[in-house]
Amino acid sequence: MNNKNTLIGFILIAAILFGWMYFMSPSKEQLAEQQRIQDSIRRVRLEEMALDSLRQVEQQRQAAALAQLTDTATTANMDSATLAQQKANVLRDKYGTFAPSAEGEEQTFTIENKLQRLTFSTKGGFLKQVELKEYKTYDSLPLISFDPETALFDLSFFASNRIVNTSQFYFKPYMNGQPYTGGNMTVAEGDSIVLTMRLATDQANQYLDFVYTVRDDNYMLDFEILTVGLKDVIAANADYMTIDWDVDLMKQEKSTDRFAGESVYYRSLNDRDVDHLNEQKDSEQTVTNKLKWISFKQRFFCNVIVAKNGFDNAKMAVQTRSSNNPRYLKSMSANIEVPYNTKAETNVIPLSLYFGPNHFKTLQSYDLGLQDQINLGNFFLIRWINYGVIEVFNWLSSYGWNYGIVILILTIMIKTLLFPLAFKSYKSSAITRVLKPEMEAINAKYPKEEDAMKKQQAVMNLQRQAGVSPASGCLPALLQFPILIAIFRFFPASIELRQQPFLWADDLSTYDSIIEFPKFLGMDHLSLFTLLMTITTFIYTYVNNKQMDYSSNPQMKPMKWMMYLMPIMFFGIFNNYSSGLSYYYMLVNIITFIQMFIFRKMINEDKVRATIEENKKKPQKKSNFMKRLEEAQKQQAKMQQQQKRR
Repeated sequence: MNNKNTLIGFILIAAILFGWMYFMSPSKEQLAEQQRIQDSIRRVRLEEMALDSLRQVEQQRQAAALAQLTDTATTANMDSATLAQQKANVLRDKYGTFAPSAEGEEQTFTIENKLQRLTFSTKGGFLKQVELKEYKTYDSLPLISFDPETALFDLSFFASNRIVNTSQFYFKPYMNGQPYTGGNMTVAEGDSIVLTMRLATDQANQYLDFVYTVRDDNYMLDFEILTVGLKDVIAANADYMTIDWDVDLMKQEKSTDRFAGESVYYRSLNDRDVDHLNEQKDSEQTVTNKLKWISFKQRFFCNVIVAKNGFDNAKMAVQTRSSNNPRYLKSMSANIEVPYNTKAETNVIPLSLYFGPNHFKTLQSYDLGLQDQINLGNFFLIRWINYGVIEVFNWLSSYGWNYGIVILILTIMIKTLLFPLAFKSYKSSAITRVLKPEMEAINAKYPKEEDAMKKQQAVMNLQRQAGVSPASGCLPALLQFPILIAIFRFFPASIELRQQPFLWADDLSTYDSIIEFPKFLGMDHLSLFTLLMTITTFIYTYVNNKQMDYSSNPQMKPMKWMMYLMPIMFFGIFNNYSSGLSYYYMLVNIITFIQMFIFRKMINEDKVRATIEENKKKPQKKSNFMKRLEEAQKQQAKMQQQQKRR
């Protein structure tokens, strides 16, 4: 019966998967909406191509004018004052009222708090580099959020019939309203620093500010875009500004896995769900509804821009390109529209910037749903199980124990919680072994294929007399399945395990290589915890197969060898995953062996046999389910007989 229960379990799992695929498939209305969005994306791309073409033509014209001016000055030996005036005229023609900020010398300075070292640049007025002080790369280098040589942050808008790109200009730094001459700053405990980067114009009462507020103990900094006196400068029909943010992320970890989630994540203003671009290949997407935030995420760290009033539209992309940087990982970009009030003398666009770890509690503390970009599972039940696991894990971690001990205690707690289900499953197996002689007698009594219905009814009667449900063996296993999947998602996403040693493993968040070799079958190393997990799984499979009767059902014999192949398949998958995950599954196998020993002491098969005999003597009341099942079997038998007569 145990093999039949296993088959029923696989059928139920398949039914769940097919049901999920059916209910999650888009409706006609959803397909129509997707088509509308795609059409909108195509129109936006055509408009962008037209604007890019105009921008290139204008830049080429202005560059040619400046080059011609230089050649003329060289030829005519023009005096410096005249040359400066003509050059100023060219810059005025090219940049309009922002011409005074078109030339300068780039300067950088840092603001340091407990968690970050932020480097700002006067060229473009934005962050040049972000270092997370509490973390290092896998090879002990400073952890930099993005490649400072290729990062771009550009605010663009229409002004005086020109496209203004802030990344081309030189900003002037101000501290507490006073010009800042340079030097590095440290945020005092309990305090904050307000830095203003000003894009000046040729009028003292007209300017654009980038205002940053850096607190002493926070990964999130406030970022405001402030325009003053630009009402008649910025185009009257320009009801939005565009932010272009492009970064190359650098490799921080020794390995990644398919659940690392290295992609662009985003959340709509009125939507509880977090979406993301395809993380397995290069992709791009245009979103026309308002967004709350956009994140450039890698496995354990992310760079996030948050709009307190929402972004209007966004075009996001992730790609892998060629790079001279040996630490290059992926390129991510976002083209974002932010609303702008053309009628106001002063505009404030409130934003925030997060540069920090993908730590669940830290991200959750901002109450923005940022924690949902951590891949804890797509199915709601899996996520909620992991929410509970996180609470227990953090509670155990608070005692300061080594994380290997924390995982051990967590495993014992989970296995204790599942003990009643495991006991029920083992008891069902014990009853199956007791019923084996009678099951063989039923198989011998109905050897013909046309007697399959009679044989099934006889088996069901025997199970009812023994007080056994057909699903008693597979149902406990199915109930444990969500926890199995939840843990599979939990460990690879847990930054708490990052660079935490245990026994021979120096980092429980990645593989614990004991042997490295030339790449073969997709592997170039051997992880010891994964090997131990595979060995214990083989032992468990061997013990479990000894308890199952494959001889009574030849069709189930291939299942026996499939059970032996699964540990090999798991080894190929887990060899590159978190060693903490392999360690957990190894502990699960060991504790399962201990439980099986306890169950054997608790369950006396002679007493089980005596109980079954007593149950046979009692009148058996059929459940409604059994009545309906038997009625369906009778109807099916009648239909088969009618078909034979025809």
